[in-house]
Amino acid sequence: MLAQAIRDVKAIQTTSYEGRITAVEGLRIEAAGPVEALRLGAYARFGDPDGPRGELVGFNGESAIFLACDDIEGIRPHSPVYFSHTDSQVRVSNQWLGRVVDAFGVPVDGGPPIPSGGRARLVKAAPPPAQSRARVHEAMSLGVRALDAFAPCAQGQRMGLFAGSGVGKSTLMSMLARNAGADIVVIGLIGERGREVREFVEDTLGPDGLKRAVVVSATSDEPAPRRRRAAWMAMAVAEHFRDQGLKVLCLLDSVTRFAMAQREIGLAAGEPPTTKGYTPSVFAELPKLLERAGPGPVAIKGQPQGHITGLFTVLVDGDDHNEPVADAVRGILDGHIVMDRKIAERGRYPAIDVLKSLSRLASQLYSAETADIARQARRILSLYSDMEELVRIGAYARGSDAEVDQAVMLAPQIEALLTQDVSDATPPEETFRLLAGILGLQQEAAPAAPQRPSLARQLGAKK
Repeated sequence: MLAQAIRDVKAIQTTSYEGRITAVEGLRIEAAGPVEALRLGAYARFGDPDGPRGELVGFNGESAIFLACDDIEGIRPHSPVYFSHTDSQVRVSNQWLGRVVDAFGVPVDGGPPIPSGGRARLVKAAPPPAQSRARVHEAMSLGVRALDAFAPCAQGQRMGLFAGSGVGKSTLMSMLARNAGADIVVIGLIGERGREVREFVEDTLGPDGLKRAVVVSATSDEPAPRRRRAAWMAMAVAEHFRDQGLKVLCLLDSVTRFAMAQREIGLAAGEPPTTKGYTPSVFAELPKLLERAGPGPVAIKGQPQGHITGLFTVLVDGDDHNEPVADAVRGILDGHIVMDRKIAERGRYPAIDVLKSLSRLASQLYSAETADIARQARRILSLYSDMEELVRIGAYARGSDAEVDQAVMLAPQIEALLTQDVSDATPPEETFRLLAGILGLQQEAAPAAPQRPSLARQLGAKK
């Protein structure tokens, strides 16, 4: 503790810098100031030391280009600019649990201020070096039957949730937040509708779910720098708990809105638009954000190993799963979960297309027995999908093919198993037992998963 305090004192900036606004165009502000204070990613206050914030995103000759993070009504020509040394950092503590904060860590849930504490960490931090990270091998229960059976997830894995609008992404996120086998859940709501934030916190999470969660919110009406920073803030919060050796589930909704915010910032800074108007910086920033999730650095012997399991939603434009952001994200992550509008239209929720969903670590997470169950179930669903139209119009005669007959009989039962209510949490062992029963297979009882200490005990041990 003393060593950390010494580092914090040494990091305090004792020099203050000021500049002047030279031009304003919409949310774009140009300012002149000391060269020492002008660096990309720096923050400044306009008008007075407690005035609206802006982020430095580029340069125009000798002038710095800022994008406003707050309402800039009342700003005048030649207003002073006060460069901030602290807005690029955040001090996350365990007191954040159960709270809803904005992109700068300010509570927006109507509760009391959060006591300052914890070490200062960069909001936009670099991922851990690849060679220093732990290996991923331990399975993580998501509590969603379609995922645990057909797209299993490991502690520290990063997966994308791809879906069009109105297909049930938010509902699936609520199931994961409630049922996943994680110690801490960090939820980033990026560009969400304002009304949905409170509904998600009060109805979806509820008091019990919120106890182990931190929600970072930036609604759709907030400026692009805030929406982008909210994603960084969610990752910084997740990294705080990972560094304590906890298993963290980070849900980010959505990466697409993060990319849109970065596109606005890039265009304002003068970048050329490329595919569908996205600027080159969008595809440079995506891996920097997504790579922050995953396994943490190798733990010291005797210490628990912390991981960040990332599930990132991608809003596919017009149900086109090959649009630029979706294509880029799919190449970065360790698997993808595809939600299909046709499945939702026929009333099966969550509307996960298990035939198109893939976990790149599935071979490491399945046992020989569960792999066989999943393989046979997938074969039946695939065969039924190929023949479904013929069966529905009566063009297929029963008895023509034994395998098709089996698929016609069993596929509806598997579909019924994959139908799941938000509050219905099923352990993976039970899911495979039910699936084996449908397939007529004998499955040995799986050993019970070891019980982790309670969250309160783990956090208490860190003090």
